[in-house]
Amino acid sequence: MMAAQKRSGLRGALRHDEPMNRHTSWRVGGTVDRYYQPADIDDLAMFFSQLDEHESITWVGLGSNLLVRDGGIRGTVIATSGMLNGLSKIGEMTVRAEAGVACAKVARFCARQSLQGAEFLAGIPGTMGGALAMNAGAFGGETWNIVSAVETLDHTGNIRRRLPADYTIAYRSVKGPKNEWFVAAELTLQAGDSEISQAKIKEFLNKRGNTQPIQQPNAGSVFKNPAGDYAARLIEASGLKGYCIGGACVSGKHANFIVNTGNATAADIENLIAHVAKTVEQQHGIVLECEVRIIGEALV
Repeated sequence: MMAAQKRSGLRGALRHDEPMNRHTSWRVGGTVDRYYQPADIDDLAMFFSQLDEHESITWVGLGSNLLVRDGGIRGTVIATSGMLNGLSKIGEMTVRAEAGVACAKVARFCARQSLQGAEFLAGIPGTMGGALAMNAGAFGGETWNIVSAVETLDHTGNIRRRLPADYTIAYRSVKGPKNEWFVAAELTLQAGDSEISQAKIKEFLNKRGNTQPIQQPNAGSVFKNPAGDYAARLIEASGLKGYCIGGACVSGKHANFIVNTGNATAADIENLIAHVAKTVEQQHGIVLECEVRIIGEALV
């Protein structure tokens, strides 16, 4: 925990006992001990330099792909959305996007710059930081296919520039240096036609709206697609569309989505995730791997 006398010089906002249901797309979750909204990357580096080295750090962007348990989170949450929001063209074919920029905003920006290859980002309901951390993908594209470099921050406030070769990248998986977090990415794209790219983005967004329950609180796809198959197909074939535990239900629109119908708890959602995985394994012999990060403490 930061000592009070060490907080001088910080320009961001620090809040205590912040309810995480305000900051997750499922609209559930208990409180976090400390919630910091940095003014920019330099301010965040200063914040980190003042933290105890054993402080637990959790990063949250738009709060999608994240389930915070009802007992909340011990330690500090770094809130990037709307804060680490730098987005600029830094070369003829290269765009720099900070971790708090929404993926859809990056897609539109690249299209306006007549750069193609980032259109798929419009289908990812999160920020660039989360997309980098899990190699998020949509509509056949994956984040790290267009990443040429990243900027990271470590627990002591040091900023580094790293290359994709420093990481092991796979489907919805990124492994690299420990105790470093992504604060920005450089995306190298191809010359394209702005109107064609914007039309493709519109098509992707329409498809997302038609096939996903975007009008209800959800966290995006819950399970990774197993090799050669689709999680949604397996869940639907198991008769689970519309199945509910408490206020959490498997979406009737897309079986790989779980929605909060209004009064779900994090425990309802976690129990439903477990039930779906168990049922699919029993009926199809396939173990579904959860794509959603589940963090925090359960209520006793």
